[in-house]
Amino acid sequence: MTFDAIILGAGAAGLMCASVAGQRGRRVLLLDHNAAPGAKILISGGGRCNFTNLRATAECYLSANPHFARSALSRYSPRDFLDLVERYGIAWHEKTLGQLFCDGSARQILAMLLEECAIGRVETAFGTPVSDVAHADGRFRLTFGGRVAEAPALVLATGGPSIPKMGASGLAYDLARQFGLKVVQPRPALVPLTLSGEEALFRDLSGVSAPVVARAGGVAFREAALFTHRGLSGPAILQISSYWTHGEEIGIDFLPDAPLGWLAAAKRAQPRASLKRILGEHLPERLCAALLERLGVGGDLGNLPDRLLAETQARLADWRFRPNGSEGFAKAEVTAGGIATDGLSQKTMQASRLPGLYAIGEAVDVTGWLGGYNFQWAWASAQAAGQAI
Repeated sequence: MTFDAIILGAGAAGLMCASVAGQRGRRVLLLDHNAAPGAKILISGGGRCNFTNLRATAECYLSANPHFARSALSRYSPRDFLDLVERYGIAWHEKTLGQLFCDGSARQILAMLLEECAIGRVETAFGTPVSDVAHADGRFRLTFGGRVAEAPALVLATGGPSIPKMGASGLAYDLARQFGLKVVQPRPALVPLTLSGEEALFRDLSGVSAPVVARAGGVAFREAALFTHRGLSGPAILQISSYWTHGEEIGIDFLPDAPLGWLAAAKRAQPRASLKRILGEHLPERLCAALLERLGVGGDLGNLPDRLLAETQARLADWRFRPNGSEGFAKAEVTAGGIATDGLSQKTMQASRLPGLYAIGEAVDVTGWLGGYNFQWAWASAQAAGQAI
C-alpha cells in the first residue's frame, strides 16, 4: 500500500494532522495499536473535554527551548479550533481561567475529528500494532498486522508514556532515536506528588482542599490544592509538578489574600477570638487544626504576642513540603520531555536530519499547563505538520 503520509497515533494530534493533510488532497494512512481512537480525548475534562484554553501562548509551555512552540501556536490559535467546534454546532462553555469545555460530551470532539478525517478520505487501521519501521530511498516502510505500507512522510503522534493503562507507550521515542533524533528524558507531568516521613501525617486530611498559591522550580500557580492519602494533588499541585525536580521543596501559601500583619490587626480588633477561629474563616477546619498543631500555637489572639502572630502568618504563607516523589506515569496527565525540539523545524515539525519525518503533540518536548493547553499544542503542531506534508 502506498500513501503520501503515514501517521502513527490516533490521539488528538494524530487525528488533527490526518484530517488536515487529507483535506489537502494527500493520501493518508492513520495507524494506532489501540482498537479505538481518541482514548485520552474521551476521559479529558471529566468526560467533557477541556479542548483548548483561550490564554494559550508559548509562555504557558515547558520545553528545553521555551520559544519552540511560538510559531505553531501563533499560526493556529485557540480561536481557530473554536471556530471548528462551532462549525459542528458543539455547545461549549468557559469554566475558569480560559478553559473551554463541551457542554455535552467529549465524544462530540472525537466525532468531529473523525468526520474531518472522513472528509479528507483518511484511511485508518486501528488495533494493529506496528512491528517494523524502516527507511530507505526516501520512503518509510511500516509493517503492521501482516500488511506493509510505504510513504515519503511519517508522522510520530503516539504521545508519551503517561497513563499506560490506556495504551500509552514510548514508541515515538524509540523511533526518534532509531532515526537519529535526540530525546529529552521523559518524566511524569501534571501529576500528584507524594509525601513521606513526618509529612505523611497530613494524610489524615485526605479529601480536604483549599485555594492556595503553590511554588516550585521558580514558578507559582494560584489554584486549589488537595490533600490525598498519598500526598498532595489538585490543580495547583499538578501545575507545579511539571516544574518540580526530585529532592526539591515546594512552597504553599495557605493565605494568599492575607495582607502583611493581618493576624496582628485581627488581634487588635478581636482580642478574645481564638487563633483557630480567625484562621478558620479562611481555611477548612480540619486543615486549620492540623497546621496549628504542627506549629504548636493556639489560644486567644489577645494572649499571643505580635511577634508570634507574625511568625505564624509567615509560616502559613510559605509552608514547606519536601515530596519524596510523584504518582508516576500511571497518574500523570501528560509527559514532560520527549523528542528534542532542536532537531525539529518549529514551522513544520519536520526533522532536520531526516526529511519526511515529523513529530507532533505530546511526543515532542513541549508540555503545557493544566487546563486545555496540551490539547491546543496538539491541534497547533498537527496543523503545522499537516500543512507541510
